[in-house]
Amino acid sequence: MGSRGLSRAAGGVGLAVLGSRLLGLIREVVFTSLFGAGRELDAFIAAFRIPNLLRDLFAEGALSAAFVSTFSQKLEREGAESAWRLANRVLNDLAALVGAIVVLGMIAAPWIVDWIAPGFRTDPGKAELTITLTRILFPFLLLVALAAVAMGVLNARSVFLIPASASSFFNLGSIVGGLAFVQILSPRYLAAVWSPLHGGAPPLPSETVSALIAMACGTLAGGALQLLVQVPALRRVGFSYRAIGGFRDPGVLQVLRLMGPATLGIAAVQINVVVNTYFASELGNGPVSWLNVAFRLMYLPIGMFGVALGTVALPAMARASARGDLESFRASLGEGLRLLLLLCLPAAAGLALLAEPIIALIYQHGRFVAADTHAAAVALAAYSLGLTGYAAIKILGPAFYALDDARTPMRVSLLSVAVNLACNWAATRLLGLGHGGLALSTSVVALCNSALLFALLARRVGGGALGLGVEAARALAATALMSAACWLWLALLGADGGFLRDLVRVTTTIALGLTTFYLAGRRLGLRDLERAGELVRRRFAPR
Repeated sequence: MGSRGLSRAAGGVGLAVLGSRLLGLIREVVFTSLFGAGRELDAFIAAFRIPNLLRDLFAEGALSAAFVSTFSQKLEREGAESAWRLANRVLNDLAALVGAIVVLGMIAAPWIVDWIAPGFRTDPGKAELTITLTRILFPFLLLVALAAVAMGVLNARSVFLIPASASSFFNLGSIVGGLAFVQILSPRYLAAVWSPLHGGAPPLPSETVSALIAMACGTLAGGALQLLVQVPALRRVGFSYRAIGGFRDPGVLQVLRLMGPATLGIAAVQINVVVNTYFASELGNGPVSWLNVAFRLMYLPIGMFGVALGTVALPAMARASARGDLESFRASLGEGLRLLLLLCLPAAAGLALLAEPIIALIYQHGRFVAADTHAAAVALAAYSLGLTGYAAIKILGPAFYALDDARTPMRVSLLSVAVNLACNWAATRLLGLGHGGLALSTSVVALCNSALLFALLARRVGGGALGLGVEAARALAATALMSAACWLWLALLGADGGFLRDLVRVTTTIALGLTTFYLAGRRLGLRDLERAGELVRRRFAPR
């Protein structure tokens, strides 16, 4: 895929991912306004942590990267019939394996909750509620695993928009289905929380629990919708289901061989989020929810740029690797990384500067109050420091898999998880930095992870040919000028709150930041600036 083709395809995927992230934000807003940032929402987030961790790995990580690489190589070397046999075997084998994991996970829910959130045991009933929600949510794993195979097939056949849109249907199904189930299981709850004129008593604890269970059921409905929406596209590209399996098939073994280390290779960020939950559970009611709100906002540009660029670059890199065409491999990798720097550096600076007014605009409704906004903003500012590192991992990890090397990112990730454990312990128990320290340590680890991956990959494929050094310096300089202009503007506007003032602060600062970065980038000679602008425009005005 040529450079124009990469940015064009990434633009379409980015638009779909942006829609998914925005719907994800709406989903999070529904949760925070219904339950606030406290005991109940902490329980749901912890219960969904393991299914959501594996969702990230399946949909945007290990399974997708391993399968797309193997399927693309099989298609290139052996033809379509062999590739379709591989797809069916992987689908059936995965269904059997993940089905067994789901059953075991539901049985082991009490131990899982104690492992993820040991601090919940100090709050009567909180651990028990988390266990119940964990058992309801665990079948989500099977749905998302099957959806990930469908996504991999479509991506390998250069169909990107529909699988990238599947997560939007998950979020939509979770919102609509969840609210419908709330109305059925706890009919008074929505009016008690959202209607300022209801005049009745606040919801009872039993009604809150019923509403949480209803939203968990809605999450399962969203997972089913994410799978079903891809079925028509699978048929159009030639997939026909066959009840065949076989873990000894060479193609299946290659997927498993890549996927095992790849799970650890791409999982560092998600594993570190689980580690954060462990430490945050010991800080009382709220920190788990504040970190989740911040991570959701930080992940929006990662999905728009890192995941989008990684998704469309991986098949091209895998095909180039299969042909032994190192020049084409470097071209796809280099352009993806240059575009990522141009897009993620200013996005990270913007999130850090506008953390509090953005969170106030989006989340400060219902039971999510101003104190929650400030606490979540602290975490978002800390998370934003590592945004570019998070996004780069989405390209660098799969690049190794395209080269049939899953061990290198696995080793780097194992190192980063160990470092994050040490940093989290120091931040909370030694320095007393609280939840902000947890977010900061995760960002530092993500930056180190991506830097080490890049150094190792550059040594292997020739980093000088990627053309990143000068471009990175220019992008950093343009980001610094943008940040200075935005900081001065925010100082002039003042820090007083209120919805309208926050709206003005956010919209005008974003406009100023985009203009300043573009003009500075032109002046500094950023060669991919126009292409990055095209990629952004396609999110809002697709052709």
